Amino acid sequence: MRKLVSEVHYLRDFNMSCFIVRVLLLCFLFANTLGVPRNFSVDYKNDCFRKDGEEFRYISGSIHYNRVPRAYWKDRLLKMYAAGLNAIQTYVPWNFHEPSPGQYNFSGDRDLDQFLQLAQDIGLLVILRPGPYICGEWDMGGLPAWLLHKKDIVLRSSDPDYIAAVDKWMGKLLPMIKPFLYQNGGPIIMVQVENEYGSYFACDHVYLQHLAGLFRHHLGNDVVLFTTDGAGIGYLKCGALKGLYATVDFGPGGSVSAAFEAQRHAEPHGPLVNSEFYTGWLDHWGEGHVTVSTTIMAKTLNEILAIGASVNLYMFIGGTNFEYWNGANTPYAPQPTSYDYDAPLTEAGDLTDKYFAIQNVIKLYRKIPQGPVLPSTPKYAYGTVPMKKLHTLVDALNIISLSGPVKSTYPLTFIEINQAFGFVLYRTKLPVDCSKPTPLSSPLNGVHDRAYVSVNGVAAGILERNKALTINVTGKAGSQLDVLVENMGRINYGKDINDFKGLVSNLTLGADPLTDWELYSLSIDQAVSQGLLWESGSSEPGPPPPSTLSVPSFYGGTFVIPSGIPDLPQDSYIQFPGWRKGQVWINSFNLGRYWPARGPQVTLFVPASFLSTAAPNNITVLELEADPCTPGPCSVEFTITPILNATVISDHKHQRALFHKEDLL
Repeated sequence: MRKLVSEVHYLRDFNMSCFIVRVLLLCFLFANTLGVPRNFSVDYKNDCFRKDGEEFRYISGSIHYNRVPRAYWKDRLLKMYAAGLNAIQTYVPWNFHEPSPGQYNFSGDRDLDQFLQLAQDIGLLVILRPGPYICGEWDMGGLPAWLLHKKDIVLRSSDPDYIAAVDKWMGKLLPMIKPFLYQNGGPIIMVQVENEYGSYFACDHVYLQHLAGLFRHHLGNDVVLFTTDGAGIGYLKCGALKGLYATVDFGPGGSVSAAFEAQRHAEPHGPLVNSEFYTGWLDHWGEGHVTVSTTIMAKTLNEILAIGASVNLYMFIGGTNFEYWNGANTPYAPQPTSYDYDAPLTEAGDLTDKYFAIQNVIKLYRKIPQGPVLPSTPKYAYGTVPMKKLHTLVDALNIISLSGPVKSTYPLTFIEINQAFGFVLYRTKLPVDCSKPTPLSSPLNGVHDRAYVSVNGVAAGILERNKALTINVTGKAGSQLDVLVENMGRINYGKDINDFKGLVSNLTLGADPLTDWELYSLSIDQAVSQGLLWESGSSEPGPPPPSTLSVPSFYGGTFVIPSGIPDLPQDSYIQFPGWRKGQVWINSFNLGRYWPARGPQVTLFVPASFLSTAAPNNITVLELEADPCTPGPCSVEFTITPILNATVISDHKHQRALFHKEDLL
């Protein structure tokens, strides 16, 4: 009897349990139907984040959509997800989306909405860093060059003209990202206000307060807004602001507890957060490629995760500074085309030992996705492509200078003639006979950044910012003096980000300033995309140059990738044997700068998405220093192996050292 009663009770309890489960399931489904609000917040009492009421810790990685072709966004994000990350972090570069005032571009490789949606579809949360200043080794720290139309503008401050431009830009951007906030059903859990402001000289809290109010106005009061600064009390003094959650950044090898003590100075309670844990570091032309020990990096990452902190790995994939987008540091040293960063995923998205070391650490703290990781993308060596000379730059002036010359008594900057990037040709005449070598000088270091000088079509020398302020020239009075000035990338960090380009002060011949200039704004990218440089065929080789230098010239070559072969085209790398320095385009895409003569980067990454099997692939090269096609043959080569660490010798010292953000007061 007891057994029967017990079974009846068991069945009753079982049925009741099933009923409760059904009710809970129906409640859950009904709640989702009604759209119960999702939420993400800072729990100060328990020193953690909370996501939908549950304690939450993010393990994130940085990827900059602006440095990865859109065709590869999914590949890179899937690899990040497979490593065990539950979030990604990305910047929004203002200058990438508003190239001129009021002209916005969010299409193609700039389709921010698509990138955010793709991250969500894959299952990754997003930590968004919309600036307005981002640093990021990106030209002018993401600020648009057209801000410099006001010469005395104080960037990143309460300057009314700067604030007006910021308000307009954020009025465009922030409403676009609002639907992607976590509480609105999207992936964005946190939004950064400004970036490392404690490392900037202005220390303008009114400016930070204005930004905080601006972000709240457009995004509401529920989103977690945060700041990021170096792990030092001095940085947090000017970078932190009440109402914005203060986080820090630091790299491997140091004291994790000491770094977080700095954060605790600003935030006594709340989650510990390292917003930039450096997996590698940035490069400069003329210096060795920087690498960071995988063992030390993994050890420090384990220490961070062991104490329950949230962390973002900067970078998880670096990518590429295509076109002219690289930044520079001070004393002036531009970054190369590659932004490989010695990251867990290479510039081309390939898996590294560092990737698997990070995955193994993350496995200790959270379950990672099952199944294989997407493999590294296959590479193909398309071989040697013969090149021929098309035109000298001066001979092509009517093709590449669409607006014609601007006349000015004294030189004007790039911005004064409404050009942001690339090259401007400055032309005048020698006012006196220079039968003997006569100094042509930039006494105020006013060549920003590199100038290729010729007299009557013969190369005379190179002037370079901080390095070569004087060359000697010869020529008769009235000889044509051409000075082609290259913008090598604007300073992106510190007090000198208002980096004007071109001849920003007078050149002197002997002791006298040169006057009566003609300035040619060059639209080379447009000419390449329209095939204008190829239309008149190749020029006949001229006599060998009298020195090791030659005048800047365009060269062209073509190669065919057969159609119908599976898996082609594939990624590749291009290198330039016998070439010195210049710019290269594949079809109509500006791949970036090459400078094997200075290094450390020798090869440039060529994504498969830039190549075609439907038509011949055109290579256009602007070589600035040497003429490898005179008198003999010349070529470029495709290879499957990147070369980012060619040996270079440099004693250059930067104010922004490895893993240390110095205050540039």
